[in-house]
Amino acid sequence: QQRALLWAVLLAAWESAWGQLRYSVPEEMPKGSFVGDVAKDLGLHLPALGDRGVRIVTEGRTQYFSVHGKTGHLVTAERIDREQLCRQVEKCVLRCELIVEGQMQVYRIEVEITDINDNAPSFRETEVEERMSEMTAPGSRFPLAEAHDPDSGQNSLQSYELSGDEHFSLAVQAGPGGDQRPELVLAKALDREEAAFHELVLRASDGGDPARTGTARIRVIVVDVNDNAPVFSQAEYTVRVPEDVPVGSVLVTVTATDADEGLYGHVKYSLKKVSDMASDIFHLDSATGAITLLRSLDFEEGDSYELEVQARDGGGLLDSAKVVITVTDINDNAPEISVRSALSEISEDALSGTVVALLHVQDRDSGANGEVRCSLDVDVPFRLEKSFEDYYRVVTARELDREQVPEYNVTVRAADGGSPPLQSSAVLALRVLDVNDNAPVFAQERYSARLAENNAAGALVLTVRATDADWGQNARVRYRLSEGRVRGAPLSSYFVVAAESGMITLQEALDFEDTRGYVLLVEAKDGGGLVAHCKVEVEVLDVNDNAPEI
Repeated sequence: QQRALLWAVLLAAWESAWGQLRYSVPEEMPKGSFVGDVAKDLGLHLPALGDRGVRIVTEGRTQYFSVHGKTGHLVTAERIDREQLCRQVEKCVLRCELIVEGQMQVYRIEVEITDINDNAPSFRETEVEERMSEMTAPGSRFPLAEAHDPDSGQNSLQSYELSGDEHFSLAVQAGPGGDQRPELVLAKALDREEAAFHELVLRASDGGDPARTGTARIRVIVVDVNDNAPVFSQAEYTVRVPEDVPVGSVLVTVTATDADEGLYGHVKYSLKKVSDMASDIFHLDSATGAITLLRSLDFEEGDSYELEVQARDGGGLLDSAKVVITVTDINDNAPEISVRSALSEISEDALSGTVVALLHVQDRDSGANGEVRCSLDVDVPFRLEKSFEDYYRVVTARELDREQVPEYNVTVRAADGGSPPLQSSAVLALRVLDVNDNAPVFAQERYSARLAENNAAGALVLTVRATDADWGQNARVRYRLSEGRVRGAPLSSYFVVAAESGMITLQEALDFEDTRGYVLLVEAKDGGGLVAHCKVEVEVLDVNDNAPEI
């Protein structure tokens, strides 16, 4: 001991001579704890320390040491955690410099932070679950998670031990870096029917005095072998749904059970056989077996779907079942009226029963929802006749009269047998063509005019007017004088009627003394050759145009 002390004194003297001091202090010491007698080791006199200005300089933000001005001792300025400062370093050394400003001297100081057993070994997970098949062979090994102790040397992790039951033992392997790696060893065959799980405790200990320990609980679950296949509750599932069921609705849920446990008792569902259309419409939840609707159903598009569902456990055993989904019709389609052929115009003298339009009427629904009744507006000269299957004919029910109704907008209505019924309609536009079935009619049967004699040629006598109820050329009226003679001369030498306007004018001056009155017969003729007549009586008025004769 005396020799060791002598060497330490000689070393301190040699280091102080070269301006370097070395100390050691345990971690976690309180602030102000003694580290070393700097004044003594450097030969500095205490009264002069305050005058010379002594201070500690450390690289970094934290000042871990300071010099006591009265004693000259190097003391801790902060609590020091070796594991925080030197996490990856075996030997933890802090360096600082002592500046004696009066002497312009710099002394280097190294302080080794020695470890204390302030950390217990710990596991990242304190609850561990291992799954082993009951068919696992004895002697099988399973790596366990290692414990961690941030202390160093003897205070670090030193050993593992396992407690629990006779089925398991512990083996510890040495890692490449000298670390210890625990392994769980199956010592005795497992039997799930005897024990479904085993509770073990893995304890890690360090070499401190007293030693610190950390534990992890290990639960070994014995997994059953896959000796049971899933079984569906029904071999065939049938369900009826209306076509307006909302998207996202669960239509049916298939259920299969497996007598095994764990992975082998966990059942997943899938569609084994399904058409492309059905795969776009239905979705099977692999976990719950619920079949939901992906998009709207349409009875008219498909009224029945057949799916084959498969249940498979975690070991690959399976069972199959059939699912039949029947779609029921609702009244969601109105009747459709298609005009396959139609006249746009018809002669007014067309015979009763003349076909004016051919219609196709259908409803995509079924049953009563697809039964269609057709009708026309009342008080129209047309009727509906069933042709064959879904075809109807619109025919004339009586003779037409263009002069009363020149055109028709015939509305055809179709209603299905739903409740409430859906309806649709179509309009047939039909123009009635004229035939010359009306003769001209004069405004008056008899016209009369009084006209003074000696009027000049071209003088207006009067205007006759006739109208024709027909249309177009058949309604165009032209006028003319019927031939007649007065005093041997033709009437046309005295009067003329304008063919288009019916204006009657003089051809030459009239003479009261010659003829005192005239009766004209005027003919009105339409474009179809029908004629009418009227009488025109012209009275000639006397004027004093003759002197007395002696």
